[in-house]
Amino acid sequence: MDLRGKVAVITGAGSGIGRATAVRLAREGASVIVADLDDPGARETVARITEVGGVAAAVAVDVTREADMRRMLTGAEERYGGVDILCNNAGITTGTLDFTQATSDQWQRVIDVNLRAVILGTHLALPLLRRRGGGAIVHTASLAAFVGFPPDPVYAATKAGVVMFTHSLGPLAAEGIRVNCVCPGVVNTPMLRRAQGDEQPAWLGTVPLLEPEDIADGIVQLITDDAVAGRALRIARGLRDFAVLPAYGVPKN
Repeated sequence: MDLRGKVAVITGAGSGIGRATAVRLAREGASVIVADLDDPGARETVARITEVGGVAAAVAVDVTREADMRRMLTGAEERYGGVDILCNNAGITTGTLDFTQATSDQWQRVIDVNLRAVILGTHLALPLLRRRGGGAIVHTASLAAFVGFPPDPVYAATKAGVVMFTHSLGPLAAEGIRVNCVCPGVVNTPMLRRAQGDEQPAWLGTVPLLEPEDIADGIVQLITDDAVAGRALRIARGLRDFAVLPAYGVPKN
């Protein structure tokens, strides 16, 4: 896919990976809808894009609310004429490094933002992409989907769900709609800083940090490579590969 003239919608684009991706796509010639619950953060992303001559608009969105997601996508059609790219990037943690201390409301919110919103956004975007004759959807998952994350097992479970949701939608490539996900290691983002709190966990000092721009590069790769569908791109220091996922179909007894 050539990004010039395309329309991209990115959730969680007010900071971190979402912001880096929005800036990168705008630089490559796409018009970008910058969606985030953090409206000032979204506006700051738009300001960075417009300062360098890019095209972008901010939208305040709670990705767990269907009405917000519909407004985000229809707004992109009304403003820019359609939607070619959706990046389901918004994500959170439970906010505690001890699962036994997390409340049911905390982990339900993680499930709603990290998994349900990805499914919802995809469901709502597919008719729009079909109207454009195809397009690309990229979800932000995590390496935690493959190796687990004991400090926040609910987070890891949601990201594993995103990977299998992605893989299951691979056959949409026959319609010209490619769905993939990027699976970062530990990234230097505001979400990480909020999750670790005032004291840095001992394990964090042993893990090489990625920058948001590293992940934006991977997302752009998944959008522009027309041969890739239903895949999970893992990115960490010294690692950049596609996860080996099971073949499609139901195994015979």
